[in-house]
Amino acid sequence: METRIKKIVSEFLVYLGLDFADVEVEKAGDKTFRVNITSDDPSLLIGYHGENLQAMQKILKVVIFKQVGEEFEIKLDIDDYRKRQEENVLTIATQKAEEVRKTKVKIALPPMSPYFRRLVHLHLMSDEWTDIETESMGEGDYRQVVIKPVL
Repeated sequence: METRIKKIVSEFLVYLGLDFADVEVEKAGDKTFRVNITSDDPSLLIGYHGENLQAMQKILKVVIFKQVGEEFEIKLDIDDYRKRQEENVLTIATQKAEEVRKTKVKIALPPMSPYFRRLVHLHLMSDEWTDIETESMGEGDYRQVVIKPVL
């Protein structure tokens, strides 16, 4: 499956006339594949705040489904951009959770996308954080995760 996905993604990038050095595909779960594109000009592929990356991911998911005939999740990344973002968000969430643990005062993280909010919620639901709970608050682009002590 990884070889087929790599071929489809490579052909997609060539069709769009986008330069890339390599496409790496790895199985990240039961029906989840992580696709990382290496490029000399990653900013074009990533776009403003990852908009091009998100759009390509949605298109590729449909294209791959049509060609392969089964549904699964594609997590597209460019030069590990998304991976670094995830690590940064989780580092900040961990630091803030430690602060909440010490002070017993709730802290709101900066507004973030639904994807990153979910990542924070799942991270802070692990057994290590039984004294911490999270909640999403706000509307639209201003929605944020609030980390608070369990009372």
